[in-house]
Amino acid sequence: MTAGSPDTEPVHEAGSRPRAGSRALDLLVLGEVNPDVVVRAVDPRPAFGQVERVVDEIALTIGSSSVIFACGAARLGLRVAFVGVVGDDPLGRFMVAAMAERGVDAAAVRVDPAIPTGASVILSAPADRAILTTLGTMPLLRADDVPAGLLARARHVHVGSFFLLEALRPDLPALFARVRARGGTTSLDPNWDPSGEWDRGLRAVLPLTDVFFPNATEAARISGRDNPAEAAGALVAAGARAVAVKLGPDGGLAADSAGRLERVSALAVEPVDTTGAGDSFDAGFLAGMLHGRSLRGCLELAVACGSLSTLGVGGTAAQPTLAEADAALARLDLVTHAPRAPEVPR
Repeated sequence: MTAGSPDTEPVHEAGSRPRAGSRALDLLVLGEVNPDVVVRAVDPRPAFGQVERVVDEIALTIGSSSVIFACGAARLGLRVAFVGVVGDDPLGRFMVAAMAERGVDAAAVRVDPAIPTGASVILSAPADRAILTTLGTMPLLRADDVPAGLLARARHVHVGSFFLLEALRPDLPALFARVRARGGTTSLDPNWDPSGEWDRGLRAVLPLTDVFFPNATEAARISGRDNPAEAAGALVAAGARAVAVKLGPDGGLAADSAGRLERVSALAVEPVDTTGAGDSFDAGFLAGMLHGRSLRGCLELAVACGSLSTLGVGGTAAQPTLAEADAALARLDLVTHAPRAPEVPR
């Protein structure tokens, strides 16, 4: 293959490779901050009527789509900073300390003394989960919370849980435009829309988004297309340069504005907890993109990271390093006797 062929062309040229010795950030993450209380069992559903059930495990873990993503990206070796809002309480301090322990710069997280940190209770079965969330400080993140210095240093800006960020959403198109104007790239994970509207400014920001990360259900609700490939195509037509759709146990697919469509199956693993698998998927895809991998290469890394992350309780316990994810892909190639073509440096 030659450089620039459909199988080897990087997802996006801007900032496609890390710069040795640079003080630039690889990723600036803007999003919600909350811990998860994970209740794990074969059937974690509660029974009302004051019935007490015994479950396998209850654990306080790092939560929120955006923070799990940030930790996954740092685990993959990227330089990551985070901007969000927490309350002046033990849950907020737990989250800020946990990010710092995992190599995420959380110095720009704002503490609001008047509002408690949000939290989620996750009822986790091996192949599915239900989530109960109190928002707390989650909707309070504002564009003016983002330090200009961090924004200027970031090669890529990622926003998670778009529909929960009430204060940030109106200003996000202008913020993404600033990133694009200086040659940076952007990505967006919508997560679930509790209002059921599935827009609320999303259509305005899609044309300024380099990678859009819905799961299959979210893609269908936003695009009006039930077929994931058709939904991805419709979202590209709406302006996103690339769309990577998370398909859970079926892996993922990706489409881009060059007309490419790729699909990769999930790794054969026995999941312990699927919490945050989609966020690890996002981190893998963007790590591949920032290292100049092709669309398929980014999707393979995304699926590997999402699959491997399910082997521990909570969203971060089993997140792989880049070497671990690539090793899992290499083992898969040996099993299927279908080695991947080497990627051509640019």
